[in-house]
Amino acid sequence: MKESGADLFDPRTIMDSDFSSSGGDKVVVGSDRDFAFAFNNDIFSDRVLRIEIAAELPECKSDGEGCGSIAEWARNRKRRREEIKKENAVELSVHREDHILNCDQPDTVDGVVYENQDEDAEAMIEETPSGDEAANSNDSSWSMDCSTVLRVKTIHISSPILAAKSPFFYKLFSNGMQETEQRHVTLRISASEEAALMDLLNFMYTESLTTTTAPALLDVLMAADKFEVASCMRYCSRLLRNLPMTPESALLYLELPSSVLMADAVQPLTDAAKQYLATRYKDITKFPDEVLNLPLAGIEAILGSDDLQVASEDAVYDFVLKWARLQYPRLEDRREVLGSRLINFIRFPYMTCRKLKKVLTCADFDNEVVTRVVLEALSFKAETPHRQRALVSEESTNKRYIERAYKYRPVKVVEFEMPHQQCIVYLDLRREECANLFPSGRVYSQAFHLGGQGFFLSAHCNMDQQSSFHCFGLFLGMQEKGSVSFAVDYEFAARTKPGGEFVSKYKGNYTFTGGKAVGYRNLFAQAWTNFMAEDSVYFINGMLHLRAELTIKKQ
Repeated sequence: MKESGADLFDPRTIMDSDFSSSGGDKVVVGSDRDFAFAFNNDIFSDRVLRIEIAAELPECKSDGEGCGSIAEWARNRKRRREEIKKENAVELSVHREDHILNCDQPDTVDGVVYENQDEDAEAMIEETPSGDEAANSNDSSWSMDCSTVLRVKTIHISSPILAAKSPFFYKLFSNGMQETEQRHVTLRISASEEAALMDLLNFMYTESLTTTTAPALLDVLMAADKFEVASCMRYCSRLLRNLPMTPESALLYLELPSSVLMADAVQPLTDAAKQYLATRYKDITKFPDEVLNLPLAGIEAILGSDDLQVASEDAVYDFVLKWARLQYPRLEDRREVLGSRLINFIRFPYMTCRKLKKVLTCADFDNEVVTRVVLEALSFKAETPHRQRALVSEESTNKRYIERAYKYRPVKVVEFEMPHQQCIVYLDLRREECANLFPSGRVYSQAFHLGGQGFFLSAHCNMDQQSSFHCFGLFLGMQEKGSVSFAVDYEFAARTKPGGEFVSKYKGNYTFTGGKAVGYRNLFAQAWTNFMAEDSVYFINGMLHLRAELTIKKQ
């Protein structure tokens, strides 16, 4: 209950009555709040709203400011994107051949262009003002900088209802200016805003909308943002989330004008759009051309996902560079977007050391910025597993320390040059990952290098030598590269409970010639069910810790 002496125009009263709602973004609609009977009814109205409908502005600004409808704004965004593509094509044509990327992709549609077809309400009074009337009107007004007024629409309004729904109208009616003393209030809008404004005014009386299409709802959403009707923004956001999502609509939601995107009421809609794009393009290798032509907002949505199906973070880095070079051929522009935006989506701590060395010499990044992120990555790699987990929890809002679902599992490598070329490789697998291998799955490690050649580990669920039961196997392979042969001594070990020390499980030697793999089909000499049992000695805090030592024997 509000206090009996509460002022209807008190902002605290407004916040309590409309700008907060139970159940998050759920809009509560009840018959006791339905004032449809009063809409444009002079008996229940205390003011007259004159809506001056003006001709469209010649051109909107790129951020959406000054655009009346989503169709107008989308057209402008599409036009600007096509201009940038043409500029890029010219830039690329004069670049050196080794910098030319695939620029023959067809143009993509960045926004869907729609037209509103809502009919005017019956009781509206329309008039076409004369030049003198438009120039010399004494009515109070709030107008945008538009061109000639085409017509005027007059509506009877209730200032308490509008003020309770909108801080904009609250200030308009109570700011001590002429509007508080005059019965006529004037708004000037562009012709493309007309239908959306009428829907918005109707919503402020009824808390419902008759329009159900995405373009019309987006127009109302932009009008609600402009006139500060938070409840209508929540309502439109909820309806849009319930409509089928497409790549075009998702990108449209993510590229709305900045003032709309910043509103809390729109956050659930943008989150849904990001999730849709992240899910659709989970495996970016399936849509290479389509993904490379996505705008920045779409790329950020995809790269922000933990479930991105990529071979490794090295592949993410390579993709980001390829996209940036295609979309921003000018080095200055590319450095800006990479250093201020996309660098935050590359999880450098999970890149290989060999790749991090290349990052340090990449001219596409500012040297100071890239040095900092590489040092942070190397520092993280050097931490103990306990400290790494602590860093992940401490940086809950920053995903740089969170591991993705890589196709190739990250490894830690320690290299030695003397007395022999040797490396010690650590591979950790979660219990769930091991369980998913049954009955015949495999999981591969990222590549590591020794003696100039690339090697990898692969864990298998396979049948034992007699094919009598499933068991856990571990293999060492050399990447296909020429016909150079290497004689390698190798040893596999695993941590065991209760001591947690590494225990040797298998030793061998093999002469690799490239593309070959060697290992042991039943590393732990037990059936799969025993290996995966709750009391298994090989899982420590839900993690299987494996180690492989490789030593090159000189020929």
